[in-house]
Amino acid sequence: MAAISMKRTILVILSNRFNRSQKPRHIELDSDDKGTILEERPLKHAPRKPVYDEVWENDEGKSDLSSSRSLKRKYRHPLEKPRA
Repeated sequence: MAAISMKRTILVILSNRFNRSQKPRHIELDSDDKGTILEERPLKHAPRKPVYDEVWENDEGKSDLSSSRSLKRKYRHPLEKPRA
């Protein structure tokens, strides 16, 4: 019997703690249950609805996900789906 692969939707927020006037960038990722990134989409504006399985943030002022060294998981973030 084949194992069923779960797909997770993850929001990554790239902000700059040194320059708070710089707008944060939002990236939406599709990932499998092992953490492999399947698809990456930059968002034009901040999402408004809690539709994400996980929310991660990097506040080093990086412009893209590949240049980020460390990400921090934000538990109970307002954009994270409520747990059933």
